[in-house]
Amino acid sequence: RLVSDWSSDVCSSDLWTVSRVELDVKGQRVEVFAEHKKPKTWPCPECGVACKLHDHDEERVWRHLDSCQFQTFLHARIPRVNCSEHGVRQARVPWAEPRSRFTALFERLAIAVLLETDVSGAAKILGLSWDEAQHVKERAVARGLLRRPHQVPRLMGIDEKSLAKGHRYATIACDLEAGHVIGIAEGRTGDSLVAALGRFSINELQTIEAVAMDMSGAFLSRMRVLLDEPDDKIVFDRFHIVAHMNEAVDKVRRRENKALRADGDDTLTGSRNMWLYGEENLPEKYEAAFAALRSADLKTARAWAIKESLRQLWKQRNRTAGQRWWKSWHAWAVRSRLEPIKQVAAMVQRHLPNVLTYFKHRITNAGSEAINSVIQMLKKRAFGYRSFPNFRTAVLFHCGGLSLYPSHP
Repeated sequence: RLVSDWSSDVCSSDLWTVSRVELDVKGQRVEVFAEHKKPKTWPCPECGVACKLHDHDEERVWRHLDSCQFQTFLHARIPRVNCSEHGVRQARVPWAEPRSRFTALFERLAIAVLLETDVSGAAKILGLSWDEAQHVKERAVARGLLRRPHQVPRLMGIDEKSLAKGHRYATIACDLEAGHVIGIAEGRTGDSLVAALGRFSINELQTIEAVAMDMSGAFLSRMRVLLDEPDDKIVFDRFHIVAHMNEAVDKVRRRENKALRADGDDTLTGSRNMWLYGEENLPEKYEAAFAALRSADLKTARAWAIKESLRQLWKQRNRTAGQRWWKSWHAWAVRSRLEPIKQVAAMVQRHLPNVLTYFKHRITNAGSEAINSVIQMLKKRAFGYRSFPNFRTAVLFHCGGLSLYPSHP
């Protein structure tokens, strides 16, 4: 009865059957041995043509789903066929994909666990080494990339992410409509941008309608080459611009706090986080203290008010209204006598045409925020990545929108 059950569960084929099952109670292992019948021909794994049996490989072992908490292993000698077109090839087995050390059912379980936890945690749950669990992840990503339809995104986002502390970055290209990563490459240069988009030809890239990105000179110069009519397609992301304004506000706060503390005034001490919130996102616990700071005669309060006002730019009805509103805000920022604010205003002014293309396409990298939060979680969980290939695998595994699971017979 046990052998019959294993034959239907593991082999799932008329050609293969389980010959015996051995139970090692002390080692907490179940050993399952499969044998095949002797058909006249076997299908070539490359072209499917019926071929004669050539010989058998040495016995191979696959890890299968546990049986009553006992690790289970499937043993078999795989036949090799002699194809007139492809030569001697190893026949395919119904329970596993080629070159895999695990059955398809076990890989599906491993992928489900890896989607919920990190590699170390999954390895402990599954009873694997770290390298074995990582290899399952890499195979799943490779499988998913092969299955992914070759489709150029209509709206694309370009961003950069750090791998860990220090100056190591990756360039990430996202499909803003589908909400997944389409390419990733090491570095944050023009060449890394080309590498991230390497699966698409120049002609295919011409079909992109709009690209949301920051004002990186390296990215901008390369996108002007890759896109036709780039001035109408490149949209400088508003969240990056507001992030520059947040940095400017913090610079004003640090300078003012240093001057105040020299006079024994601790008004701004401990207030850093408050100034980084948007008005509608300020936590309730800060409301009273922040209201007092805003009503005080502080340079930081003026800088924050200018930053909050800038966010109204993207709420204008159209490009004409946006341009008119920008002139008013720019004049206010220039007259503020706050150097960090003036520097950001000058930077945006230089790139204003591609800021105002927002009103044509109405896109931002906000569609990538869910991806960014997942990437931040992955980095935190792994304490950063020393290896770019491992970082790339993790991002594509969790954020690539890939079909990860092996086919099941």
